[in-house]
Parts: sequence; structure tokens; C-alpha cells
Amino acid sequence: MLNLLTDIDGVSIGHATDLKLGSGVTAIVFDEPATASGVVLGGAPGGRDTALLDPSMTVGEVDALVLSGGSAFGLDAAGGVQAGLREVGRGFPVGNVRVPIVPQAILMDLLNGGDKDWGTHSPYRDMGYDAFKAARKGKFALGTVGAGTGATTATFKGGLGSVSAETDSGLRISAVVAVNALGSATVGEGPHFWSAPFERHGEYGGLGLPSRPSPSDTAMRLKGMSTTATTIGAIVTDAVLTKQEAHRLAIMAHDGFARALLPAHLPLDGDTVFAASTGKKPRNGMRDFLELCHLATLVMARAVARGVYEATALPVEGAQPAWRDRYRDRM
Repeated sequence: MLNLLTDIDGVSIGHATDLKLGSGVTAIVFDEPATASGVVLGGAPGGRDTALLDPSMTVGEVDALVLSGGSAFGLDAAGGVQAGLREVGRGFPVGNVRVPIVPQAILMDLLNGGDKDWGTHSPYRDMGYDAFKAARKGKFALGTVGAGTGATTATFKGGLGSVSAETDSGLRISAVVAVNALGSATVGEGPHFWSAPFERHGEYGGLGLPSRPSPSDTAMRLKGMSTTATTIGAIVTDAVLTKQEAHRLAIMAHDGFARALLPAHLPLDGDTVFAASTGKKPRNGMRDFLELCHLATLVMARAVARGVYEATALPVEGAQPAWRDRYRDRM
């Protein structure tokens, strides 16, 4: 396993990254329509076609998921991914027309120092198309790429993270997340990650937790009081799930936010998690599903820390320093 989202058979991922803009797009593309749902728990969300993911709604499958920077401007990205899918004949059949189903979540990265003077039309539709065309299986980049390009947190540069895990019966589950939290993924002013108890194979430094966190370590740290933030991500498994079960998996993944970020789900966060099943492997009843729920929390918490750990500072004046800038000797 690569410890990435593409460990799930039938899933490709592609990025479009613009360091001058300080923003980007990540497209998660399924070989075949995937059962999907999602949950929004942040107070300032932005999304496209998220309502159809409610378990009570008719459409049960999606062709792709999109994570993007750009705040509301970034919602154009799903149109670009949709265009790419339409070119290859994908989509929900409506008479003799196919409509690709592409839910999207966006994060706020308009104030990170990048050049947002793009003129009349935003670049995000083209970036969405480019991300779709770039989608591949296998290894992909993490950190300051795709939707994580312009991400920031209260203490260090945010970024795109991904990890995976396997149940006792061999089912796979993976997370990908763009970490742009109002709060912090690290303990106080130090190098330790709140996700430390869940780390595997030194994927974000292997530093563990401080021996005894102080009141200062758990004090509220925010990157601002007048800006929206948002951590957005997806959980994908190869296990057969119903739409209702995918919805529960997304809820459990939000527990990963709560274990990795302090604080999470604030009124100015738009924290959103999608969950999808490729249905490649049968599962053995409730025991397997309970373990998937447990792992959904853990892989999301790990992916959040890995996104910050892998990030590098934007090449612009006054850019927020990355964890690696301060703690390079700990790597």
C-alpha cells in the first residue's frame, strides 16, 4: 500500500496547482459511479450539489468529488471536472443526455498573499478540467498542491494530506483532506501534532505528544477573527456500503477533525466531509462496518496532520511559514 487515497481500487486523483495564484483544485475520480454521501459541520460552508448527498435524496452515486480553493469563486471547478467527465461519456442518464454528478466543497484561501487579480472570470473551471485530466492511479503529491495549495492554519501552513488503512478482514479505507483550519493541528507553539496517537510509520515526524500538555498548549489559537477558513476532505472505502452507511462514515470522519484540530467546526469554518464506496469488496455484517467507522476517524485525523507536515510555504512575500521551515531538523 502507498498510504494514499489511491490504495482504493477504482479511484484516481489529480491536482491543478497555481503557486502564483496561491490556490488549486483536487479531483477525485471514480472508475465507476460510487455510492456517496456527506456531512457539513462547519458554520461557514461552501459547496456544490451537497444537498443531493443527504440519505433521503434520490441520487445515490457520484462520478467524482472535487476539493478546491477559491472560496465561492472556486465552485466553478466542478464545472471543469464535469466537462471532462462528459467528454468521456460519463454521467447520470436523463433521456439521451448524461449528467455527470460532481459534488464539491471549497475552502477560503483568498487572503494568503497570492495574486487573485484574475480578471472577469475566475480560473477555477479550467483548473477543475486540468485536475480531471491529470487524475491518475498510484502515487500523488501531498502538501502545497491541489486544494491544499493556499491552505493555512492558526500556526503553520496547511496543505493536502492523505493516508489509508485496512480492516482485519482486508477492507481498505482512505482519507484525503485539504487542511485550512481556523484552529491548529499542532500542540501549542511546539512541533507535536494533536493526531500523534494515531500516527503510523512516522508519516508526520514520529514525535509523539508532549509528556504533559499545559494550559497554554490547549489555549485557543486562531488565524483570525474576521476570516472564514474550512477543512474539506473525503473518506473512500472499497467495501460495499449503502448511502445511509456512507453518511455515517462521513460523520465518523468528522470525529477525526475533532481529534486533529483544536478547535474544529467553528462558526467561521466550513468543515465538510464526503464519504464514498466503490463497492469492490463485500463485507461481513456489522462487525466490518463498525471497524470501518472506527478507522474513518483515525485515517482522517492522520491525514490532517500529514497535510500540515508535508506542506511548504507559498513563494510569496509574507507567506505563512510551514512546519518544515521551523522544524526541519525534526524530519
